[in-house]
Amino acid sequence: MSEVQHAIDALSFEQRKFPPSAPFVATAHANNRDLFIEAEGDFEAFWARQARDNVSWNSPWTKVCEWDLPFSEWFVGGTLNVSYNCLDRHVNAGKGEKVAFHWEGEPGDTRTVTYSQLLDEVQRFANVLKSLGVVKGDRVNIYLPMIPEAAIAMLACARIGAAHSVVFGGFSAQALADRINDAQAKVLITADGGWRRGEVFPLKSQADEALKSTPSIEHVVVVRRGNNPVEMKSGRDHWYHEEMASADPSCPAEPMDAEQLLFLLYTSGTTGKPKGIMHTTGGYLTHVAYTFKYVFDHKPDSDVYWCTADVGWVTGHSYIVYGPLANGATQVMYEGVPNFPANDRVWSIIEKYRVTIFYTAPTAIRTYMKWGVQEPAKHDLSSLRLIGSVGEPINPEAWMWYHEHIGQGRCPIIDTWWQTETGGIMISPLPGVTVTKPGSATAPIPGVFAELVDESGSRVERGGGYLTLTRPWPGMLRGVWGDQKRYRETYWNRFPGRYFAGDGAKLDDDGYLWLLGRVDDVMNVSGHRISTTEVESALVSHPSVAEAAVVGANDATTGQAIIAYVTLRGGMEVGEQLLREHVAKEIGAIAKPKTIYFTPDLPKTRSGKIMRRLLRDVAEGRNLGDTTTLADASVVSELQKRASESPAED
Repeated sequence: MSEVQHAIDALSFEQRKFPPSAPFVATAHANNRDLFIEAEGDFEAFWARQARDNVSWNSPWTKVCEWDLPFSEWFVGGTLNVSYNCLDRHVNAGKGEKVAFHWEGEPGDTRTVTYSQLLDEVQRFANVLKSLGVVKGDRVNIYLPMIPEAAIAMLACARIGAAHSVVFGGFSAQALADRINDAQAKVLITADGGWRRGEVFPLKSQADEALKSTPSIEHVVVVRRGNNPVEMKSGRDHWYHEEMASADPSCPAEPMDAEQLLFLLYTSGTTGKPKGIMHTTGGYLTHVAYTFKYVFDHKPDSDVYWCTADVGWVTGHSYIVYGPLANGATQVMYEGVPNFPANDRVWSIIEKYRVTIFYTAPTAIRTYMKWGVQEPAKHDLSSLRLIGSVGEPINPEAWMWYHEHIGQGRCPIIDTWWQTETGGIMISPLPGVTVTKPGSATAPIPGVFAELVDESGSRVERGGGYLTLTRPWPGMLRGVWGDQKRYRETYWNRFPGRYFAGDGAKLDDDGYLWLLGRVDDVMNVSGHRISTTEVESALVSHPSVAEAAVVGANDATTGQAIIAYVTLRGGMEVGEQLLREHVAKEIGAIAKPKTIYFTPDLPKTRSGKIMRRLLRDVAEGRNLGDTTTLADASVVSELQKRASESPAED
């Protein structure tokens, strides 16, 4: 296949390699290729074994996988309860006094929640939901800060067969209303407020605003957290602590069909109506329990795990609530931001709780780089044995910084690719098996089958292309709530018989996969299809640069021009022309940014993703539209100001 047929040009390749250490390999759950061989030999039998080994079932399934493209059912006829798997079975096995959550509030208050305590709270809250009229098949909306009650609410829904729809606490009243109305939720669970950057952000008042246009909501349960004044509407609004005080402490877990809807999670598209992604019970739990065990190499008797995501995102569902708790993990849950009261808050928490497994976003890692190595250096991070990244591709220099300064050169890095839609991790190193390369998610995990294709759908063996999945997997979405036509059109129409969710990737000479971000973010410069990820990585490889975001803006000469937004490391300086030449040297002159804007920060969602749409709007002078999901909306105003003042490079 000729290079010109590739969907995306592959401009850079990384050759540094890091094998796992002999001591890590010696104790790893997976330390050879047996899982890969087993899955390739009979992938249904492989997933059946994972379901048996990692999940407790009430009754067995009659068929492993029913596949009617694009719909799948897994463990057909089997019954189980997710809440039982996450709680009761550990307590029944004598692990009730084991810590489930070390919870750290932003102001410094703490709670320790054991598995017995969590089970007690979940049972009581399940009965509260029942008393408010919630029955199996209903939908319940959850709009909470990062407090244990978020996990309690999710597990209580799972216990009685009500599907939850968690809405991130940073979303606007309108975003909440849209999601409630689409799901036709009966009950909303919220809080008075939560802590962020030393202040209480109100949630109940946002919820009240949303509820003006949500006729399906019959009751609202309010957790007291911020102690900020709220209005309580008689008959509709109920205080969580009051309801819990009088709730029956016993609520047996009801067996659910493997295909019972477990939750909806909405993807917030920049245009159009958000999509309610449907995940069901048996397949999803199997997928997240298996991946948590093997990808994180989790040892329940010794590990302390911390994922810095929010439960409002899929990472929080899969790798804070369901995957870790199904494995009996002890974990840290933190309410606030990484720089309150100071830039070393994350490292102080790792030191305090002796965290062994740390999972965070590349954006966060680049922010820590910007704050400087002196921050982690203040703390003892020797407890760490495995570190990981999630959310977007990690550039090689951020990977190296993470490896050297956080992993201290001894911790394997799991760079994971997956999506809201996939349910759990799909592409990742297995830390006791895989020789890693900085910036590469390496290969599909055992049981997952991925291929790159070109524009015509032909397989790409080397270079850039579109990332597709060729076989069903247990954690896959079961469709879009109320709109299966949209499900087909969004994920299955582009390449018949293949799942494609919009990401580009490349294969290097060693067969390693490199994620290139959203195909929507690929720039067309003078006929070359250039990934934003590769240009960003080239910029960040300069020792002065902490973070970069790149977009393509309309250009009369080249089709699109590359516009870069760059944040420098603390105390560093570098000229625009020098940076442009650095990019040319790293990946080629075609990738030189036309304009570089230096900025103290980039517009990010509160989950840590850079909002490139806004950067394109700034570059092309358009109205910015909705900015409510930004962590700091003032960043955009500053960018607009700088863009208006900056002359473009010719």
